[in-house]
Amino acid sequence: MIKFNRFLLDNGLRVLVHEDKSTPLVAMNVLYDVGSRDEDPGLTGLAHLFEHLMFGGSVNIPEYDLPLQMVGGENNAFTNNDFTNYYLTIPSSNIETGFWLESDRMLNLDFSQKNLDTQKNVVIEEYNQRYLNQPYGDAILKLRPMAYKVHPYRWPTIGMDISHIENIDLDQVKEFFFSHYAPNNAILSLTGNINPDHAFNLTNKWFGPIEKRNVNERKIPAEPHQNEGRILTIEKDVPSNALYKVWHIGPRNSTDFYTLDLLTDLLAGGESGRLYTELVRDKKLFSEINAYITSDIDPGLIFVQGKLMKGIDIQFAEESVNKVINNLPDSDGIKDEMEKVKNKFESSTVFTNTSILNKAVNLAFCELLGNPELINREVDDYRKVNLDMVNDAITRYFVPSNCSTLYYKSTRNN
Repeated sequence: MIKFNRFLLDNGLRVLVHEDKSTPLVAMNVLYDVGSRDEDPGLTGLAHLFEHLMFGGSVNIPEYDLPLQMVGGENNAFTNNDFTNYYLTIPSSNIETGFWLESDRMLNLDFSQKNLDTQKNVVIEEYNQRYLNQPYGDAILKLRPMAYKVHPYRWPTIGMDISHIENIDLDQVKEFFFSHYAPNNAILSLTGNINPDHAFNLTNKWFGPIEKRNVNERKIPAEPHQNEGRILTIEKDVPSNALYKVWHIGPRNSTDFYTLDLLTDLLAGGESGRLYTELVRDKKLFSEINAYITSDIDPGLIFVQGKLMKGIDIQFAEESVNKVINNLPDSDGIKDEMEKVKNKFESSTVFTNTSILNKAVNLAFCELLGNPELINREVDDYRKVNLDMVNDAITRYFVPSNCSTLYYKSTRNN
């Protein structure tokens, strides 16, 4: 059980504190409720760009990393479809340095052309390396706009087209910052060797003076129900054919989320997963295969993707994938496998939350979902999943009309 205190500043900043005296460190996590879904279709990649810009210095502190490193701290960040997350760990005796740094860059960044140009180049290089200059890297660029037609999940976090980042100017950057990066659009979580009273006083001291901002109202179009299968075939100079399939599912707070999460663990829980066991090890149709669920706040996707062995027909491989999924509830030993993945989920969750940093990140995310107590309910919710729920989920979600398929074919001799 993770006990925590929660309080709200007058400027709207939500704060969660979990005291853990077993460590000399404190983890500090600042979650901004802004992700790629908050971008304009004509100007995508901004949230991810800000992940980089936030380390470029503020008006008062020219270099973020140096003061933190000097007091024994370290930091990082990540961006996804729904939010942007910045975190650091630091000796508890130096925690005020963390408050100083995080509050200052929330107050006002260094909006210089030099900093913008530097970070744009970093993002452009990342885009090229991750999506264009490696085999299958552009698969996600093809899949998302096939699965989503109106919702902003149709582009990846890094952006729909790199020209959006190449052409962005300082005025657009400033407008995005002041309409999203604000105390009333953020969650601060603290875990480790800090008591709630001390945390409250430091939060009021460093974040309290930052005024509320006019945060843009979120107006996201709902994705229409997909009523027919979608198929795309591309040919590239890649080592082998690859198959990508996605199915629409509900939002993160859906009652089906843990059922679908368990289902993907049954299918691809390492080398004991059904897809690997039957299609890689036994039938040797794939060299590798994976399945996973997105944890998007709005309705997300289940992914199944794999690289085929040479000489295997891609349609036959696809039929074999569908057969494994559809036959899963009636397969031998399924109840024992479900208990195994439940035990694995519980041990993994408990182990993950022994880290003060993971606890800080997870507390903030649960608060974003509407209830920080979810951090203590996850294992129970996962364990409640039964075979009937799995069977019902397969029947409702894994249907051809709900699926988008990418055949990624190799131009080499297979």
